Amino acid sequence: MPNELPPTIDPVAAARWAALTMPAGAQPDGRLDSPWLHEEVARRMEERLGWIRQQPQQWAHWEPVRGGLQAHALLARRYPDSACFVVEPSVERLKFAIEKIEKPWWSPARWKAASQRFEPPREAGVQMVWANMLLHHAADPQALMAQWHRALSVDGFVMFSCFGPDTLRELRALYAALGWPAPAHEFTDMHDWGDMLVHAGFAEPVMDMERISLSFETPQRLLQELRELGRNLHPGRFAGLRGRTWLADLHRALVARLARPEEGGRLGLTFEIIYGHAFKPVPRLRLQAESQVSLEEMRATLRQSKKNSALD
Repeated sequence: MPNELPPTIDPVAAARWAALTMPAGAQPDGRLDSPWLHEEVARRMEERLGWIRQQPQQWAHWEPVRGGLQAHALLARRYPDSACFVVEPSVERLKFAIEKIEKPWWSPARWKAASQRFEPPREAGVQMVWANMLLHHAADPQALMAQWHRALSVDGFVMFSCFGPDTLRELRALYAALGWPAPAHEFTDMHDWGDMLVHAGFAEPVMDMERISLSFETPQRLLQELRELGRNLHPGRFAGLRGRTWLADLHRALVARLARPEEGGRLGLTFEIIYGHAFKPVPRLRLQAESQVSLEEMRATLRQSKKNSALD
């Protein structure tokens, strides 16, 4: 598969969203209300770790501030003896993560916990990469997958989740009916994610999906939730700010088109959640007239050769 960028993601808008200092759910007093949906997806993905026998000695949490700090606590409890690397894209977000994750020096929990390092892991330095609800906002998702691949040691694995193409289908239909630009960029199908993982060097990708239906009492609450989940990165989105008249029209349209009589008129939205995991296999050495092989690749190949010899 060639390295293709998502055609409906504006890379400048994606960079602005990634650079925002505070998570969308942060309150002025510093209290963090992570998007409920992100935390719920992370809780369900954490349960899936029970299917994987491998216990990572070290793992990396990719962008936990947005992905869910409650989820970080769940993972720390599952792997109490495993060191963790926390990866955030900016100094400000990293400071926020340290404030929320690191225990005070006087806390007994800090004495007992495994080490936590607030920096990217070294190459081949971890056995698990955890990335919750991140990939669908990446302007270059294959570059992000390549970072995960470099961070993982051989036989390590990545666990990730993201939105699928059925997400916001009701809202997309509403905007189309009113002749408005799309309310969000297009989300990638799980089979395409699997192909990208293989192209990035991963093996045995396992993809799964489910649909979560949420309902909201008012259009204001619905729009608040969407603002916490992300931004519209579509290149063809509205070019400027809309006024109060447009917002009032949107509120009326949401009530008229999204109300569910069976739920007392609450406004319903569908979210397709994609889950994926894949392993980093032993590298295949490409032999040429002059070949360069990293030390980690050579060690992994030798270890695998010894295993194969023992089985013969």
